[in-house]
Amino acid sequence: MRLLNSFLRSLHEPVYARRLAVLSDLVVQELRSGDRVLDVGCGSGRLGQALLRHPDRPESLIVHGMETQRRPDCAVPVTIYDGASLPFEEGAFDVVIVADVLHHASDPNHLLEECCRVSRRLVLVKDHKIDGWLAQWRLCLLDWAANAPYDVPCRYRYATLAEWREVFESLPVHVKSELVSMRLYPAGWNWFFGRRLQYFAVLEVL
Repeated sequence: MRLLNSFLRSLHEPVYARRLAVLSDLVVQELRSGDRVLDVGCGSGRLGQALLRHPDRPESLIVHGMETQRRPDCAVPVTIYDGASLPFEEGAFDVVIVADVLHHASDPNHLLEECCRVSRRLVLVKDHKIDGWLAQWRLCLLDWAANAPYDVPCRYRYATLAEWREVFESLPVHVKSELVSMRLYPAGWNWFFGRRLQYFAVLEVL
């Protein structure tokens, strides 16, 4: 098992690096000077770090992370939470990011409601989407390979585009923009794990 995890980590790093580059390019377009950003389920904080180092970042950007377990190597300040409720007041942040976290949550709708509650302006949702040939099985394989080496449990529950939109309609948000296909990974990986299996939405909090 140790050898398998080591092998999966070696495969994961270049894929993750490309994902970070694509996501940080998308997120930084939505940020303004002085924004307070919350990255829910930040992991090691590398997305927040990528935003703070991005050449197009706005001035005076602040990024804070949320995680269920504290990691000693986290690249941004982090607050521990229970995976469901966010321990912040309403509108505590300008922008909330929830990237590939909702499909791990025990109650994804509640967590998304919490993200909307603590955001003054935007909630940025990056997640998976069931669409295309053997989509469920491909997403399960991707999820397992990306998370097993780090002992992150997977629930293997993913939404369709219609289901994402239905969830958003129940929230006090307006869908400002969405990407229903993403070239998120290096060439070759996108054909099997990217494109229509990936989803990104910018939600304006009303």
